[in-house]
Amino acid sequence: MDVKTVCLGMLTDGEASGYDLKKKFESSFSHFFAAGYGSIYPALSSLAEQGFVTCECIPQQGKPDRKVYRITVAGRQHLAEALENPSPCHKIRSEFLATLCFSHLMKPEDVETILESRLAEIEKYKAFFADLEAEGLEQWPAGKQFVVGFGKALVNAMETYINENRDSLAVTDKRKAASA
Repeated sequence: MDVKTVCLGMLTDGEASGYDLKKKFESSFSHFFAAGYGSIYPALSSLAEQGFVTCECIPQQGKPDRKVYRITVAGRQHLAEALENPSPCHKIRSEFLATLCFSHLMKPEDVETILESRLAEIEKYKAFFADLEAEGLEQWPAGKQFVVGFGKALVNAMETYINENRDSLAVTDKRKAASA
């Protein structure tokens, strides 16, 4: 699924500006789908050209006009077709894992710093999920509840795996030192 399709899905909740959509990507979507202004605004422009969204320019005092987007009937149809994919891809891009692939080339204290940093990030995600639950997650559609639950399961599994296996990285460093 691409940014355009996710934006269409977000617009089913109501009209939004590019800024509003970016905030959704940074909050409820942050644990599984990243998008920045550099991909959101071109996506919205393309969707408007295709007739999948409309755009209303709202004048603002001392600022550029605010562009508010709404999904069209054609956009809803396009989204419905995109959601019919029986095998959506599940990609993970992790700089954390890519870095640790080369931990044998790193100083042990740098590896430890990376692990601690990731654990701190996991704590932030756990707090984020707790806040969502406190705000009334049970009122959300079932799919969004599922995604939050999946995110919680992933961060809990990551935390457990890191804590149970971090010493194996030190073993690799000892083997490297022994073979040198």
